[in-house]
Amino acid sequence: MKAIQNDPRGALGAALLIAAFAAGCAGQSATKEQATSVSGAGSATTAAPRTAAPSTAAPTETQTKETSMAAAGTMPVKPDVEPQHVQVQHILIGFVGSVPGKPITRTKEEAKTLAYQILDRARKGEDFDGLVRQYTDDSPPGIYGMSGVSVPPLPGEYPRDQMVPAFGNVGFAVSPGNIGIADYDPVASPYGWHIIKRLK
Repeated sequence: MKAIQNDPRGALGAALLIAAFAAGCAGQSATKEQATSVSGAGSATTAAPRTAAPSTAAPTETQTKETSMAAAGTMPVKPDVEPQHVQVQHILIGFVGSVPGKPITRTKEEAKTLAYQILDRARKGEDFDGLVRQYTDDSPPGIYGMSGVSVPPLPGEYPRDQMVPAFGNVGFAVSPGNIGIADYDPVASPYGWHIIKRLK
């Protein structure tokens, strides 16, 4: 693949996703993984095949993107301009001790595996409301409105900086209809994994 310089819109990533999707549609298995090397500004970005050892660990979002047959419009696409207001629906997948007052028994690894399985199902077009009702460790329907940083909230909205950071990071980074995931992080996403669908 030809080297691409200064790729601010992610054309290389989009091309890889389109190629993986086309290979899946043709019934071919996606057995190649792409390794991307990025240096400082103005440098070339190259992709080279690499072999990966089989793993029983939960898939990463990148692996899920490459292997799932996503329904049209569900894969994350960054808006051209960051919105001032968003409405999102989410599924929280917690683990033992991560959500105060919830008697969750799954381990952290089980939570990660489940979160990526739900993400895959949602991106394949399964009813998101149904997935929320079945799996969330928050209260259904899990719909929240958020205003951007330094943007006054509309009635019923929360300021982005008063929410879990990863929640807003994903909600404002995807376009309406897209589904993303905020991975567990002790600071940015302390309650577990959030599968997030942007509604507006």
